[in-house]
Amino acid sequence: MIPHSRPSIEADEIRAVVDVLRSRQLAQGALVEQFERGMAAYFGLPGGVAVTSGTAALEVALRTLGIGPGDEVVLPSYVCAAPLLAIQRVGAMPRLVDIDLDTFNMDSSAAQRALTSKTKALIVPHLFGLPADLTELERLGVPIIEDCAQTLGAMERGRSVGSVGLLTVCSFYATKLLCAGEGGMVLSRDESLLERARRLREYDETPSLRPWATNFKMTDLQAALGVAQLNRLASFLDRRKWLAQEYRAAVNSSALVQPIVPADRTHAYYRFVVRLPNPSKGPDGLHDLIARFEARGIQCRKPVFRSLHRYLELEGFPSSEEAERTAMSIPLYPSLTEEEEAQIHVALRSEWP
Repeated sequence: MIPHSRPSIEADEIRAVVDVLRSRQLAQGALVEQFERGMAAYFGLPGGVAVTSGTAALEVALRTLGIGPGDEVVLPSYVCAAPLLAIQRVGAMPRLVDIDLDTFNMDSSAAQRALTSKTKALIVPHLFGLPADLTELERLGVPIIEDCAQTLGAMERGRSVGSVGLLTVCSFYATKLLCAGEGGMVLSRDESLLERARRLREYDETPSLRPWATNFKMTDLQAALGVAQLNRLASFLDRRKWLAQEYRAAVNSSALVQPIVPADRTHAYYRFVVRLPNPSKGPDGLHDLIARFEARGIQCRKPVFRSLHRYLELEGFPSSEEAERTAMSIPLYPSLTEEEEAQIHVALRSEWP
């Protein structure tokens, strides 16, 4: 079975982790600082604060902005549960909005309608590798937390994702664009916000205790893997783009909706997500298609397990619900072999309703 996701681990990563083990400096140390500097330079920002996970990065970002009970945070419904959980952990109120079905990203008009006097931030995920419409969202005049867990290296109107928001968060989970096994990071152009995030990340050796300070420290083991992966990120992204082009050539465009890339954006292809063109087939059509791919030895997945409004028992999110019914993610990652690529291409040409 070709797995839906698989990290790209080679000799450089293995050597980097072994070197840390031999050094006996396993906890947060010089390699964490090196990883922070490297990620900050990648985004063109002055600094970053490495933490234990992308979810922890979201929580630290919210607390860094002083967001808590009585505040509201706007976010899209069609996204993984991490942003919602972070908002709930700080005691704020999530204000869910629908997506633009063409891009799977937050609908800026829906975000505008959701704003109230209590709105303190927008969490803006760049889903599946495609940037959200940052230009329109900036016009709302609300602090933006860019969620780059699935998108690195992509551009929106000539600007790199992660360089626009007041804060940026990343995830380095095992199957992300850049893998550290687990981990996350908060980045910003504002040095005072970075210092506040550092105080929230850890409580040791500080002159005063912050009520919400915790232990979100990354290890040098994770950072060593992250640094090695960052050195290869450009080649990873080139490989993903090439695979996406090959997939597009293999797919009959009349049989499904391929990933759409607006003229003012580029795509990093964390996922290659297609949609069935006939939503009336309902979830059974999607489940049947996934099963047929698995019968060919190819593991495909719904790219978002469940829209957030369904957890909260809310209504009025038609685009998110259509995405749930019709969207399928096909394996796309740098470590695919030529034989696996060929196997996927055959399925792409033949397994449509």
